[in-house]
Amino acid sequence: MFRKKLTLADWILIVANMVPVFGVWFLGWDAVEAFIVYAMETMVVGILTVGKLLVATFARGGDEWPANGTVSRQSGFFFIIFFILHFGIFALVQTTIFSQTAGITPPGSHTLHFFFKWYTYINRDIAYMLAAFIISYLAKSFIPYILNDEYRTTSFMIIMFQPYGRIFIQQFTVILGSMFLTLGAGKIFVLVFSAIKIAFEIFIDYDKMLNKTMENVRNRSTKQ
Repeated sequence: MFRKKLTLADWILIVANMVPVFGVWFLGWDAVEAFIVYAMETMVVGILTVGKLLVATFARGGDEWPANGTVSRQSGFFFIIFFILHFGIFALVQTTIFSQTAGITPPGSHTLHFFFKWYTYINRDIAYMLAAFIISYLAKSFIPYILNDEYRTTSFMIIMFQPYGRIFIQQFTVILGSMFLTLGAGKIFVLVFSAIKIAFEIFIDYDKMLNKTMENVRNRSTKQ
């Protein structure tokens, strides 16, 4: 469950998570903007996951889908559509609660403004932070996925559910962080949140846990 060695990609991810902390504490960046980036990170992870599913789809066509006690073969596009809808609900809930609690939406805008217009919030400081996260995820996840031919062997189910362990933690902390912002303690919470985020993303082996879970699901489906 726990990692014992850190790779270069892990260190890049650690640095990326420290960029918002350094900016807020030493460069005068707004703590609200740091949490906007954390919310945007959900979108980035979702987009990269769709990219990984597309690559696997063009390479393999489809994969096994265990459900309701049976295993069927489905097109990769089925997995992509399912992921967009399912993951989209998580992103919508997170960004809506965050944006409403933190009060970052323009006056008179609708409740889902941030979810559909998240890219309009990007300014220079947010762009720096967001770029750091994009580079870190490319280095840690997407590039090795291509170079190591993981798209040829990794289960579509594994690819699709890889972001969820991190997103559960991120959803909870971003929403909690938005409450701290209203109390004026955003600077402190950015530091605490980054430390928690690094601990969960770096030291917990989500992929190993997910592989074991998916294997158990498939075994139960094939036995029925």
